[in-house]
Amino acid sequence: MLKHITVIVTGAASGIGREVVKSCLQEGASVIGCDINGEGLKALIQELGTEKLHTYQLDVSSHQEVSDFFAWVSEKHPTINGLVNNAGIYLAKNLLDYTSEEVDQVMNINVNGALFFTKFFAKHILEQNQTGVIVNLSSVSGMEGSSDAVYGASKAALLGLTKSSAMNFSPSLRVNAVAPTMVFTPMMDSIPDWRKEEYVNHQLIKTPVTPEDVADTVVFLLSDKSKHYTGATFDLNNGGYLR
Repeated sequence: MLKHITVIVTGAASGIGREVVKSCLQEGASVIGCDINGEGLKALIQELGTEKLHTYQLDVSSHQEVSDFFAWVSEKHPTINGLVNNAGIYLAKNLLDYTSEEVDQVMNINVNGALFFTKFFAKHILEQNQTGVIVNLSSVSGMEGSSDAVYGASKAALLGLTKSSAMNFSPSLRVNAVAPTMVFTPMMDSIPDWRKEEYVNHQLIKTPVTPEDVADTVVFLLSDKSKHYTGATFDLNNGGYLR
């Protein structure tokens, strides 16, 4: 499905990002995996070692580092035409317990990281007179609320970024979002038990959503099979929240 795609995946070293990388490779894409975790990127190369996988260590919240990355992309991978904004953190804290530094940390990574990558990716696509696709990893927390208000706010911001980018960069770019429910990654261990129970009790389908399931949706949105979708949010929540 993705033989024509060269895609950037942020937060590629673990969790959902790692599964997105694997699924994209399986569908024939070339992938550039980005992460601040250099050791995790090395492990990814060792596990998946293929000439179609490249990695790049950077801090997504640094405008300069993202700018430098896209200068490298323009030289080494000018045919890039896909972007998955997946990098994010979750501190599992009550808003009352957040320090200002922690608020900045979450918003800088979860929101500014996606903004910076979108900016430079769109600029590259437009300058090359190409077409491309962006998939933003939001969350049910951005639609229904979160026990961690800062995380919920950051994920809601990605939905606004998705709609605005779809409008601003059409028809050169299609931009969609995926909003998963709880996904079985290490991050889920930080979610309070009461909130986990609320999610599960709402769900019509009882099979847990896995990182592989999220990756399947991302692959669909990157592919030509989703060519008529843009500005949309794909609920991946087992029917837990019907809209």
